[in-house]
Amino acid sequence: MTAVRVGAGHVEAVHVEEAGTAGPLLLCLHGIGSSSAAFAPQLAELSAYVRVVAWDAPGYAKSADPEGPLDLDGFADAAAGLIRERGASAHVLGVSWGGVIALRLAARHPGLVDSLIVADSSPGSGTDPGKAEAMRQRAAELAELGPRAFAERRGPRLVSPDAPPRLVRRVVDTMAASVRLPGYAYAAESMASADLRPEIPSIAAPALVLCGDQDRVTGVEASQAVAGALHKTAYVIVKDAGHLANQERPEAFNAWVLSHLRITARIPEQETSSCL
Repeated sequence: MTAVRVGAGHVEAVHVEEAGTAGPLLLCLHGIGSSSAAFAPQLAELSAYVRVVAWDAPGYAKSADPEGPLDLDGFADAAAGLIRERGASAHVLGVSWGGVIALRLAARHPGLVDSLIVADSSPGSGTDPGKAEAMRQRAAELAELGPRAFAERRGPRLVSPDAPPRLVRRVVDTMAASVRLPGYAYAAESMASADLRPEIPSIAAPALVLCGDQDRVTGVEASQAVAGALHKTAYVIVKDAGHLANQERPEAFNAWVLSHLRITARIPEQETSSCL
């Protein structure tokens, strides 16, 4: 566990998975139904070039439950605390809800974010009342079904229709092992309340925005809205991938991330690895 300071000064105990011993820091923030386990392909491959740290968000998986409710600022501050604990700044990779946290982090703590990689994300569910209400209802659904049945219902939509059964099972198992109350309820409310459209244009960090072409959750248009509002951005479609492009097409995903880091972090050319 890593102790990080958030909000008004209280401390959260956050579990992280780490790989790599040299290079800049790459902090990975998972989606609302996941954990650090979602970044196994990035921990395995990108750690040859950078120090990869993937968290379990407060209230998820192996991390402790928060002392009190966390809003989006609270989750962003927890990520900021983790960056400060590990180093002066970081390149931040956020998937889905993790991408929303990453954007708020870059707007709220610009000195801590060297660059952004925002994958299969959006400006937040607060951009649409229907989406916001559906997001808020998820906590009650989790309470009614329990983590396993909740994951069995929601997990398969996170990948493309043609995803291999072993990947579907891994996504479902990860969700079932990661989500619980009250952390998931705090996360859902933070997403439901988020409308980052006014603040995204103020973000100065260079960014890479990626989206699976078969994303059935946030969708291509939401990623395009993020990319279009950022000043320094590249936008990439990951073919044959659903909402979890980093897990479904890790070779292509990692190659794009590495290309971004070569430019923004000036990582020197090395022998090609299996992610290229």
